This record gives sequence, C-alpha cells and structure tokens, in this order.
Amino acid sequence: MTKIGRVRRASSSQLPTSFRDPSGFLFQQNGVIYRQVNLVYKDDYDHLMDSGLYQALVDDNLLIPHEEVIIESPIPEIVYKIIRPEMIPFISYPYEWCFSQLRNAALTTLKIQKKALDFGMSLRDSSAYNIQFKNGRPIFIDTLSFGKYREGEPWVAYRQFCQHFLAPLALISYKDIRLSQLLGIHIDGLPLDLASCLLPWRTRLRFSLLSHIHLHARSQKHFADKPVNVKQHRLSRYALLGILNSLESIVKKLKWQPGGTEWADYYQDTNYSPQAFEHKKTIVAGFLDRVRPATVWDLGANVGIFSRLASDREIPTVSFDVDPAAVERNYLDCVARGDANILPLVIDLTNPSPGIGWENKERMSLKERGPADAVLALALVHHLAISNNVPLSRIAGFLSDISHWLIIEFVPKTDSQIQRLLATREDIFPDYTRKEFEKEFSRYFTIDDSADIRESQRTLYLMRRAQR
Repeated sequence: MTKIGRVRRASSSQLPTSFRDPSGFLFQQNGVIYRQVNLVYKDDYDHLMDSGLYQALVDDNLLIPHEEVIIESPIPEIVYKIIRPEMIPFISYPYEWCFSQLRNAALTTLKIQKKALDFGMSLRDSSAYNIQFKNGRPIFIDTLSFGKYREGEPWVAYRQFCQHFLAPLALISYKDIRLSQLLGIHIDGLPLDLASCLLPWRTRLRFSLLSHIHLHARSQKHFADKPVNVKQHRLSRYALLGILNSLESIVKKLKWQPGGTEWADYYQDTNYSPQAFEHKKTIVAGFLDRVRPATVWDLGANVGIFSRLASDREIPTVSFDVDPAAVERNYLDCVARGDANILPLVIDLTNPSPGIGWENKERMSLKERGPADAVLALALVHHLAISNNVPLSRIAGFLSDISHWLIIEFVPKTDSQIQRLLATREDIFPDYTRKEFEKEFSRYFTIDDSADIRESQRTLYLMRRAQR
C-alpha cells in the first residue's frame, strides 16, 4: 500500500452501491473510483493496516489492494482517509454466478474470516456482493468490512453468511439450480424461513443444515419481536472457530450436477462439420486480430470455446450463457486451465439483469456495465428471432447499445437448426432473411467485412458501430 500526495480538486459523484455503510462510501472522480474512510471507522482501519491483516490478505489474493490518496473529499467533515482501490474489470452479481462460483465465493469469505481472527479482527459484513472475480478467482472488495474482534462476541455476519451463501447453495444442491435467481429478488439474502420451507425434509437429518438453516430460521422467528441481551450469548473464540469449520465443511460437501444434459454433447448436436467448425474459429480469430479489442463479451457462449479465442489473446472476456450447466462447465474448465481472462456468467438475454435495490441503483443492469469493446454473437440471432420472437431491428438496437465492434453470425432459414426450431410452430417470420438482416443491422453498424463459413450456409460479419 502506497500513499499519493498533493490535493487534487475535481467534481465528484457518490456511487449508489455503498450508501448504507456508515464506515465510508464509494465515489467517482474523473472516471476513477475512490472510497472514503469516515472518521467513525478510524480505529478499525488503523488496526486493519497496522496489524498486518491487510497485507496478509492482499498477499494471498483475498482482498483487493488499494492506495491511500490525497484528494478533495465529497463530505470533508467526516473524512479520515481516502483510498483508491484497484479496479475490477467487470462487476458481477451472485444471481449471475454458477453454482461453483457461489460455492467458491462462500469458501473465500470463510477463509478471510478465519484469517481475520488471527489478527484480532472479524468480518462485520459477509454479503455475497463483497466478492468479485478477478483473474478468475474470487476476491473480497469491501475494505471497510473488518472490525476489531472482542473475545466472547458472536460473529455478527453469521446470519448474513447463511442467507447469502449457505441457503442458496443448499437449495441448488437439493432442489433446483433456478432457485439461485431468488438472490436477484432478495437483495439482502434469502430469508432462512423461506429456505427452510423449500428444502426437503431429509436436510433436517444433516446436522449442519439443521442447525445453520432450519433451527436458525426458527430462532429468528422466535426472537423477531423480543429484545436480545448479547451479554447472555457469549461465544468463545474456540466456539466461533467451530461454527466457521462447520460452515466450511457443509459448503464443501454441497454438490450440484446438471440433469437432463451431458456437457460433452454441447457441440456434437450441431450441423457443423469439423472442417466448418475450425473454419469458423479461424474467421472469428482473424476478426479479433483485426479489431484488437480491449474487452470482449461473448453472448450465448455455451461452454466458452469461442471465448477462449479472445482469452488466448489476453483479452478480458465475459462469457454469458442462459444455461447454468454450460456456465458451470465453462467456469470449471477456466479453473482447471488457470484461465485468468474469462468470467463465465449466467445471463438470459431476453431478460437480462436489471438495476435493483434502492432506487434501482444499488446493483447495475447489464447495459449499465457496458459497452464492451467487442461483442461476439455467434449462433445467437436465430434463437432470439425465431425462438423468442424478437425482431431483427430490436436485436440490432440492443447490440449497438452494448458494443463498439460486433462479430455476429447469420443463420438462414434453410439451416437444419432453424428447420428444427420451426418444426413445431408456424413460420411467422417472413422478414427473417439475410437481406433484411443486413438492412436492419446497417441502421446501427457499418459492415466492415463478411465471410461464409465453409461447408455450411452460415455467414460471419464484422461490424463497427455507427457514429451517434
């Protein structure tokens, strides 16, 4: 951690993501994100820095590093210090993560809490939103979440951990992966009474789930309208470590396997010949080399084969797909390969993540996190247009909002994949033609190049967003 001198004056705007925290807040100045440390957090901040905990966490890639800077404060009457945290390339949210991402984020949070105890501190906040993914690994981003630990005090973030991590992981493991989307509705974590009702009865036979979810939910209900004397609920450090070990054990044991689909079949159920598929990869790679984008979003990325064309060029790439099984496979492959450039996420483009929270501003919509320098939209348009009835004009408009460059594939109606889509429904898409596709996209983009994929009827386009 270093300090930067000389006061700089510039217009600042507070960010709506941290207004609830009395210890400090985020603000933006000239496109740079800063965090103000308020006077009320002075003692805890000094202990974090002086105890060695900050450096230990940064050295282990568990906490985002920062620099102390001297700039004008938006609220100078309460400022203690201002820090400039290292930027995260792309902000993602728990309801966009696959099972293993949420699980690894939970284990990272517990690891940080254990390490904090070694330095006389404890996490006061275990929100899943305090975790982001940097270089393919989960990392804690809320520097002001640490407070001095006092012997006998319970872990104040215990309930939050159960609601943000344990409950959704258990629901995914025992019921259905789609229940992870409840995190997008309950921004403060899944209510434990709801999780207890949804989980099957047999989970009460597992002591960890019985105590951390079912009995925890009953306790919350019992004490909801009663005063609690904290002094009567002392918890030794040894007992606290026992709770942390119990949480860690159950999180590690929770598993999820996708049902009804085999990952190995994802690219076998296609009309591409091996030669056509390789030619498609060559064309996409050539377009990437021409554009040399700083960032890439791969929409409908499946297991990330084309995302890796960007990643291999050391381009930070967000790899989106609606199928959580594909995203799970993509993420596990990234972990196995040590791929630091790909962030797989679960996103339904027909219903992408909206702005949520207070004033719909605490968590950004997908659009607000763009635009990307380049977007890959491969084997995607026909699914949006035919399967979901989205007109080509609306697809073109949306893609122009989130990209500067576009590498996109057009699949004609004569293609066997579209014939399969139309086999069980009426063809109400007279405007779905290559001519109409080029016309609608030319309203928003300049078509720089196109190439037909060998041994197929498909065409790849390189487009540049038109000046606005």
